[in-house]
Amino acid sequence: MAVGEVSPMLIVTLRWLGVAILMIVITRRQLQGSWAILRPHLSRLFLMGAFGMTVFNALFYIAAYTTTALNIGIIQGAIPIYVLLGGLILYGTRISILQIIGVTMTIAGVCLVATSGEIHRLQGISVNQGDYLMVLACLMYAGYALSLKKLEGIPKLPLFAVICVAALITSIPLTLVEYLSGNLQMPTSRGWVIVGLITLLPSFIAQVLFIQGVSDIGPGRAGIFVNLVPVFASLLAILVLGEFLQWFHAVSLLLVCSGIWLAEQKKRFGFAFLSRN
Repeated sequence: MAVGEVSPMLIVTLRWLGVAILMIVITRRQLQGSWAILRPHLSRLFLMGAFGMTVFNALFYIAAYTTTALNIGIIQGAIPIYVLLGGLILYGTRISILQIIGVTMTIAGVCLVATSGEIHRLQGISVNQGDYLMVLACLMYAGYALSLKKLEGIPKLPLFAVICVAALITSIPLTLVEYLSGNLQMPTSRGWVIVGLITLLPSFIAQVLFIQGVSDIGPGRAGIFVNLVPVFASLLAILVLGEFLQWFHAVSLLLVCSGIWLAEQKKRFGFAFLSRN
């Protein structure tokens, strides 16, 4: 929807400008009260905002110029794997057999929707520069998710406010480069509406809920839910952009949801496949 309405790097800056203002207004008193707790973690929070938010989005947009939507969708589906392995290496978090099966099912669902139900298209995939950028972007977001576990006990809204300010600061040079290269496009009236929606929904509400989710169930379990993003994106494309509902949309949603449900059964069955201990 944003193509032709506003340039991509400007979206990154405007979205975090909007969220930063929103968070500072909402959490001003909490920030003051929590500053003593936040201050020792400022360097970590700055890096999380820079790499987990700004650089992740920038690499995502840049990769789209040199790779296909199919490759992007499939590589993004690997984020839960990075998070699970990172949890194992950094925190010794056990990985159960059911989690492995569940993640595999979610990736199958992502592949199905990314190929529009034509799985044979996977045979023709070629690796290019954009794919490497996407892998790097996904590793950064996985690192962001894993870093949240180190910040347990810190009030979530003030924590996110600082991350947003860091994301805003680090996004400005990217927009400056876009301007100097002659590719900056100020938002049209429709573009401002799109920026507002991006600010409110994925940048504010979704991120706050994700931070709380990681706090409640840990990065490994929370990361698996990331594979709902391409499925929901396809369903929203049907509702918002007028695309047609296909059989693979329903099957993909079933696979991803079933994989998440299966991965969540690890405590009930109580056995692990991989453990650092």
